[in-house]
Amino acid sequence: MVWHALDFRSSLRKLLFVANLVLIASSAWSGECISFSDAGKHVGTNQCVRGKVLRVKEGSKGTHFFDFCEDYRTCPFTVVVFSGDLKHVGDVRQLAGREIEIRGHITDYDGRAEIILERSNQLLGDAARIPPVPKEYDVERKGKYSAGTFRRPSTSKKTPHKQQPAPVSIEDPSTP
Repeated sequence: MVWHALDFRSSLRKLLFVANLVLIASSAWSGECISFSDAGKHVGTNQCVRGKVLRVKEGSKGTHFFDFCEDYRTCPFTVVVFSGDLKHVGDVRQLAGREIEIRGHITDYDGRAEIILERSNQLLGDAARIPPVPKEYDVERKGKYSAGTFRRPSTSKKTPHKQQPAPVSIEDPSTP
């Protein structure tokens, strides 16, 4: 009976700890979302930022970038999703052309404000309901894989035949 009481206390402590984290996290976010054009004024803070994603571009090594302006080089804000986080976020390509709200820590990178999207719960509203990344999608094999096509394995280099020893006579040399 003592073990069950300790297990209950441990569970209760964990529950209270999680509840406190949720309260702290919710108090860290501002109530209103700011426009992506104003994100640069809030570098270093946790904010909710809203804007229309014009394009989702895939960079090197599977990193995805959200473009909120026609010319990304002059845009004051971007969202970055690293390839390792795609499984936690979902198929971000579905967000192109949609208005989104994203929560996160705004940092300054290369002269513009950005939020790193690591989890789907950073997205609010309809944007939070994007489908998971397709199982056949592999950022490492970009451009080299097509689902449904079969290719024979490449033939390996032929190894040269080993030299056989000289044939041995089965006749006994001592017999005349």
